[in-house]
Amino acid sequence: MSERTATEVEGIRVPGDKSLSHRALMLAPLARGTSRIRGILDADDVRSTAGCLRTLGARVPEDWSGEVEVPGPAELHDASEDLDCGNSGTTARILSGIIAGLGVEARLDGDASLRRRPMERIVYPLQAMGAKIDYEGEEGHLPFRIHSRATGSLRTMRHIPKVASAQVKSCMLLAGLAGGVRMEVVEPGRSRDHTERLLEAMGAPVEYHPVGEDAPLDEGTHVTLDPEGWDGRLEPLDFDVPGDLSSAAFLAVAALAAGRPIRLPGVGLNPTRSGFLDVIRRAGARVEVHDERSSCGEPRGDLRVEAGELRPFRVEPAEIPTLLDEVPALVALAARIPGESEIRGAEELRVKESDRLALLAENLDGLGVDVEEREDGLRVSGSEEPLRGSVRTGGDHRIAMAFGALSELPANRIEFDDRECVGVSYPGFWEDVRRAVGG
Repeated sequence: MSERTATEVEGIRVPGDKSLSHRALMLAPLARGTSRIRGILDADDVRSTAGCLRTLGARVPEDWSGEVEVPGPAELHDASEDLDCGNSGTTARILSGIIAGLGVEARLDGDASLRRRPMERIVYPLQAMGAKIDYEGEEGHLPFRIHSRATGSLRTMRHIPKVASAQVKSCMLLAGLAGGVRMEVVEPGRSRDHTERLLEAMGAPVEYHPVGEDAPLDEGTHVTLDPEGWDGRLEPLDFDVPGDLSSAAFLAVAALAAGRPIRLPGVGLNPTRSGFLDVIRRAGARVEVHDERSSCGEPRGDLRVEAGELRPFRVEPAEIPTLLDEVPALVALAARIPGESEIRGAEELRVKESDRLALLAENLDGLGVDVEEREDGLRVSGSEEPLRGSVRTGGDHRIAMAFGALSELPANRIEFDDRECVGVSYPGFWEDVRRAVGG
């Protein structure tokens, strides 16, 4: 670990939450009135969602500086051209639910990375509801076509997925919402509840139990959307998108590794997403939260993170749903803490934009870090030795950001095959991570 310094990094405001930016844009055209959204993430993945919505007939502005106004309800119609989801699994999976529910026709596709990601987890239950969906390439993957059908012809469904997934849950809930049928989703564990919170804020008939003291994270999730007796009116959003905790995690790790306190204002603190903060506290970091507030049920606050005596840590399977996107950041931190850290239950990372477990292990090994790759996680023996070598990102923004957090430390010399892939979620990452370590 580098020598400690008391110099605090000035507040770095991270971009808007990616998951919430996607969902706010998708829900706004369904509302009965104009939604006003501030702080939308202006990055490639969310731009993919906006482009798909425009092709379907929604009026989503191009300029996202300041407040974005999205009029509704939009007359969404058959797509005259392919819906290009780019690299965004969130776009493909959640938007498919809305399209299937409305009964419009669309062919969804994406880049080479997205075409490798599994889609059967949403296609199969949508087909079970009555949607007609045909794969037009490899079975279980993009591209696929959702065919038009009569509105209201979907069937009520109770879906019990094998793995807790916010994208699958959101897809099914929005299919029920758009199709006007009852939908229940019963998950084996807790996943992000952004969709439920926004739907509740808009007046949708959704029932769920937010995470709290009476709902441990290792318990399952039961969400019900029942439109019977509901007038079908969704109130427009008036929403401030919080800063993305997933993006903030990489800056926090860079600052912790550099021994510098850092302030990160306006970061999302949804308890289904904040497991990263619990882990770094166990690892010895001091985490303070100031000025807590909320918008549309989504909590946020100003974070201050400072390194104490950092020590190895262990992440258990039950925690993974609350920090899945932050695992690469935690692995980077583990590489800088002498001793053995371990992460278990993270096999879902093998089907993200890349096989993240394999790439993390490969790159750590190439930099001289002792690492053991396991089927569901990693064991990392960290040290304070300088890291020298090259990183293969696989075009994955989280891999680039994880090793980017290490590359700016003075003693390290790390090269990247692709620095631009961070643009899908954090276009200004390289400038901000240099600020985080004092560069």
